[in-house]
Amino acid sequence: MVRRSPFEIGGFHIPPGTRRTVDLPVSVLSDHTPVTMSAHVIHGAKDGPALFVSAAIHGDEVIGVEIARRLLRSRKFSRLKGTLIVVPIVNTFGFLNHSRYLPDRRDLNRCFPGSEGGSLASRLAHLFMTEVVDRCDLGIDLHSAAIHRTNMPQIRVSPKAQETLAYADAFGAPVVIRSGLRDGSLRKEAQARGVDVLLYEAGEGLRFDEQSARVGVAGILRVMHALDMIPEDGVPLAEVVPVRAGSSSWERAPAGGLLRTYKTTGEMVEEGDVLGVVSDPFGEHEEELQAGQAGLIIGRANMPIVNEGDALFHIARVATPVEAESRIESLHAQLEDAAMFDEDEII
Repeated sequence: MVRRSPFEIGGFHIPPGTRRTVDLPVSVLSDHTPVTMSAHVIHGAKDGPALFVSAAIHGDEVIGVEIARRLLRSRKFSRLKGTLIVVPIVNTFGFLNHSRYLPDRRDLNRCFPGSEGGSLASRLAHLFMTEVVDRCDLGIDLHSAAIHRTNMPQIRVSPKAQETLAYADAFGAPVVIRSGLRDGSLRKEAQARGVDVLLYEAGEGLRFDEQSARVGVAGILRVMHALDMIPEDGVPLAEVVPVRAGSSSWERAPAGGLLRTYKTTGEMVEEGDVLGVVSDPFGEHEEELQAGQAGLIIGRANMPIVNEGDALFHIARVATPVEAESRIESLHAQLEDAAMFDEDEII
């Protein structure tokens, strides 16, 4: 039997059957502090696909960092086939400053594929593409809503990624959304290089929540099982097929004032349903915010103070609302029945 070759990344060589954290140099701060992008590589003893898991491309979307931490503590990798690369914090600058952006105010997820001699954001994007994406067959990118908003756990996949749709279903998030690719995004540029990316959205910026973390960890393990990277033993297989959604749109504040919400994420609504009421501070004037379409609420604003035109409720269109509502209830029940895991008990 021919022994696998070591996995090479950033000039490091990881032998088969071992794991290692490598620091990929990014920049040096103005005070001479070096900044790196750290990746943890688990190189299985047997052949198989290469998968990357990335988080904090937007520095304030910290739930993905927690998911990556829990994933790396899993005991499922002793019989790993292939290679797993986990980058818990892609945008170190934003993470340290609790910011979505880089110091040059650029959104990293609009700067791919980047260039070696471009802006700071462009150089970081180029490093991630060449050292991580180009070495993999599939990726899972972890995100949350921006600050003061929250997202229901969901997977977003390219409309053209038919083969990848099976992995999106395997992930087991309550909702799978086919969403278009934006110029400069990791998903679009990775796909152009033959590497599809599942985008996981859940939770709120700068916050942890247990449900989003648990769905994320379990989902990654399910995808790894679907890729035949890990055995089925101990993997919490999904019992309900996720709801599939097509287009989505935001319902916006009809006026500025104080928002009282009547609906939340995970609820089905009909066209004309009252989602909330915006009142002036004196209580003299109120305006109802009604759903402009039927669908599933997949995201909403958390702040009670709103300006006219603010995006408040994100509603996804689903083909069969009654069936979708039943599936969502079953998925929530499945999560409630699942065992709770503390710091040292990872799925």
